[in-house]
Amino acid sequence: MSNQEDEKEDTATAVVPPTEESAKPEDLSETEHATVEPAVKEKESSKSVPAAAEVEKEESDEEEIEVVEEKTFTIPVARLGYATDRGHRVPKAVRDVRAYVARHMRAEEVSISNEINQALWGRGINKPPRKITVRAVKDKEGKVVVYPAKTS
Repeated sequence: MSNQEDEKEDTATAVVPPTEESAKPEDLSETEHATVEPAVKEKESSKSVPAAAEVEKEESDEEEIEVVEEKTFTIPVARLGYATDRGHRVPKAVRDVRAYVARHMRAEEVSISNEINQALWGRGINKPPRKITVRAVKDKEGKVVVYPAKTS
């Protein structure tokens, strides 16, 4: 046989319409029903959680860290970072916030939360905020995490 005849045979066997025995509509409907039902229940349960409970859950995640020391700082980003070129101000501000907290909390490892990062980058790379109020939390291992200050 030639190559063309082999290809014709392959396509002919590959494109066989399903027979009645292979495609049982009753079985498909049962499997579809079984897979759709749990997905609907998950959506309903996620909608029933109020927004306030989600906020409390996020705050409880922060508090799971065994807190040794907690301080609130107002960091003058303008004094630290506005002397640099426009295209480098926010990266410099992030480094300065990290250094400021490390110096005042006497820590070597400082991580900045996503909320603080978004606050610094909110107006673009050229215009960081003039000052930012943060809450620094130090755990028993000496790691410091910087969060936005609680407003009460």
